[in-house]
Amino acid sequence: MTTPKYSYFSPSTAQMSLQQLRQISVTLTSHHFQIQPLISYPIQISTPPKNPFLTTTLSRKPTHSSSSSTKTQDNGIPIEDVKILVKFKSRHNYIRVLQVSRKADHPFAGSRLLLLDTPGNIHSISFQFKSFTDTYFDVFATLPPILPPGPVAILGFGAGSAARLCLELYPELVIHGWELDPSVIAVGREYFGLERLEKQYPDRLFIYIGNALKASVRDGFSGIFVDLFSQGSLIPELQDPNTWEVLKKCLRKGGRVMVNVGGSCVEAEDKRRDGKVVMEESLKAMRRVFGENLFVLSLGNRKEDSSIALTGDLPDLEAWKKALPGSLRFYVDMWTQFCV
Repeated sequence: MTTPKYSYFSPSTAQMSLQQLRQISVTLTSHHFQIQPLISYPIQISTPPKNPFLTTTLSRKPTHSSSSSTKTQDNGIPIEDVKILVKFKSRHNYIRVLQVSRKADHPFAGSRLLLLDTPGNIHSISFQFKSFTDTYFDVFATLPPILPPGPVAILGFGAGSAARLCLELYPELVIHGWELDPSVIAVGREYFGLERLEKQYPDRLFIYIGNALKASVRDGFSGIFVDLFSQGSLIPELQDPNTWEVLKKCLRKGGRVMVNVGGSCVEAEDKRRDGKVVMEESLKAMRRVFGENLFVLSLGNRKEDSSIALTGDLPDLEAWKKALPGSLRFYVDMWTQFCV
């Protein structure tokens, strides 16, 4: 694997970086924040840094004022609370890692974020002092209790946010993860504790570089997580029923697929690929393969803001809740059957 060349933030690149840097926003629900892409916002240097490799202090130019401290889908992380740790272009992605200050008045305070693609959609998140993320990764972590015995696959591994949660919560779980971009795995190992995770679980975590749609193991998977985005959009293959036919054949008897199908909050590089439309087309393709055994969990304040899909018969909800940590149980009641 080729080691990526990292480009650190320094005064020599400050002007270009400041024009590209954007404000992070998240959609707020009563219990959940859905990751959204960065939103363009004018900013300026407020104080020159003493050490350019540590941080650059930034502040946004005020355009309006508000006395309300209530967080909404349009609230973002103040730019002065965000530090760029690394940014570079790989063969497949424009990669950035951000550190959010622990002092930030925001649910992402103290987090580290992996941004991919030009719009800046967040693909991984980790906190130093807590496991749960208050994002769709927590929904992913509810799947293992309703699966038959056997390994699970993560298609679109990222920096390992979903894997970390599942490995910590379920001691018997074995995970096989696929990621197309080796640079994403390299960043995960250096900035998101993935190397430590691999050493901690050498017999339970296996990572492969390559096409996730060719994933396979002997005797099949008990469950498959699908989190496949490219250039800010669900990959086109997920709008093709043939793709879901192939994935269905990779499942063991009683196995399930859980999918991040995105939604209107996902910003694509190609403006013609509207996030809501792509989500609906992907769900319809799944429906053709899985029939009525398809359920959707919607996140965010706005209708169709973002959704997770689940295949298989609706499980015993009370038994499912009892098998989950208390902070994840409310997700069980959020599933509804998908109807065309």
